[in-house]
Amino acid sequence: QVHLVESGGGLVQPGGSLRLSCAASGRTLDHSIIGWFRQAPGKEREGVSCISATDGSTSYSDSVLGRFTISRDNAKNTVYLQMNSLKPEDTGVYYCAVDYFYSVCRLSMSYWGKGTLVTVSS
Repeated sequence: QVHLVESGGGLVQPGGSLRLSCAASGRTLDHSIIGWFRQAPGKEREGVSCISATDGSTSYSDSVLGRFTISRDNAKNTVYLQMNSLKPEDTGVYYCAVDYFYSVCRLSMSYWGKGTLVTVSS
């Protein structure tokens, strides 16, 4: 019903910044919850940030709070993740996900993109 495509990943030095984009097509993101997740090599997927398209409320994991910012552009049907002060432990594949039933982000979100790789290294 909705197709998600992430972009903006790449190689960045510690302390640098990147902005990831999640473009949705096929269905509007209104009345949905949208989350960013990441998976490091050999590790389990974990939640990073979440935003409600209904009221604009946001949430962040403790490890990224104060460094990352999630936002949306309703006209473009796109969600962003601004990542500042990047650390090597931020390295991994970043995914966006969408759900139209629940009001909070969770690992069992209904729709997922294929991910974009972020590497933080000197």
